[in-house]
Amino acid sequence: MDAKKIREDFPVLQQKIKGKQLIYFDNACMSLRPKQVIAAMNEYYEQYPACAGRSIHTLSQKVDEEYRKAREVVAKFIGAKPEEIIFTRNTTEGINLVAHSLELKEGDAVVTSDIEHNSNLLPWQMLFKRGVEHRIVFSKDMQFDEGNFRNAMGDSVKLVSFVHTSNLSGYTFPAEKIAKIAHDNGSLVMFDCAQSVPHKQIDVHKLGADFIAFSGHKMLGPSGMGVLYGKKDLLEELNPFLLGGDTVANSTYETHELLKPPEKFEAGLQNYAGAIGLAAAVKYLEKVGMNDIEKHEEKLNEIITYGIAGINGLKIIGPQPAKLRGGIISFNIEGLNPHDIAMMLDSTAGIAIRSGAHCVHSWFNANNMPRGSARASLYLYNTEEEAKIFIGKLREICNTLR
Repeated sequence: MDAKKIREDFPVLQQKIKGKQLIYFDNACMSLRPKQVIAAMNEYYEQYPACAGRSIHTLSQKVDEEYRKAREVVAKFIGAKPEEIIFTRNTTEGINLVAHSLELKEGDAVVTSDIEHNSNLLPWQMLFKRGVEHRIVFSKDMQFDEGNFRNAMGDSVKLVSFVHTSNLSGYTFPAEKIAKIAHDNGSLVMFDCAQSVPHKQIDVHKLGADFIAFSGHKMLGPSGMGVLYGKKDLLEELNPFLLGGDTVANSTYETHELLKPPEKFEAGLQNYAGAIGLAAAVKYLEKVGMNDIEKHEEKLNEIITYGIAGINGLKIIGPQPAKLRGGIISFNIEGLNPHDIAMMLDSTAGIAIRSGAHCVHSWFNANNMPRGSARASLYLYNTEEEAKIFIGKLREICNTLR
């Protein structure tokens, strides 16, 4: 793949920010958007800005058609059926939908890892109030520990909800192995795929997942747009926790008749432009090739990891081999606050990274690192030249401490 050619499709990369060429290394938080996605969304607002499913006029029928196509595009992208795709606002909403719709009760248990994003931690903590147990599987060197996982399983475990690729370390958990062990135990399986769907080829059947959730804003798509995949038979059994317009076929003063999935989970007016934009993002990624994107990120990570290896006081969080961290490099520099690192990179070189706890406060607190870390995260439009500039600036920062 040609990262330099790809960059031409991203308007923000064609301009300077405060006189500097932007080096955007904050992709685990939010990716940039190509002009093709922007154009697809603008087309909706300019040419057929109407409701879907509520009217029979020409504009509404056009929205119906494009919304249906968007669902089909997303479903194919992850190896699912269109009726198994629920459009949400983001990964967080998808996980919360499952947490509320499964109707877990006192005595049931949910199992997660010890490096979960708050979105896959807090919903299960909230269920503690109704007597649902939350079991945490601690990793070994921030990698999957099969023994600890098996020890956490049992008859009361109704759901295993693991992050697929960690937004903190970039490590990808062995989803297939986790799913098999969980299913052999009689448990359902959900994966937080916010950091995997944008960066590698995902097939829900190969993963063995019953549910996965991911966000559009991390994969070149619009913000406020996400996806929950659920197996068709499971979605048919679940009750929605949001009800209203577009979720029912009919209602009386006393009763209502729910529509079939996915509509019964999509209450109210939907983000039509968001769905259309997400489909455009998927098409863009498919054209580039997910395997090529994954290899590109790993190559850049190897360059950066090798380049910063000799910097005194700099320590990478997570597995040390770059190939185990995808496109994420979380690190700390002894004597510096992560926020100071981020500000220096931004002010001196226009390098945008993330700093803080990355919504994984629980892990940082458990490891006595309340300030969190600095985190660089890569994507398809990042280049080797940018990686080398980043290495050089980190060396300059560390040299000022001597």
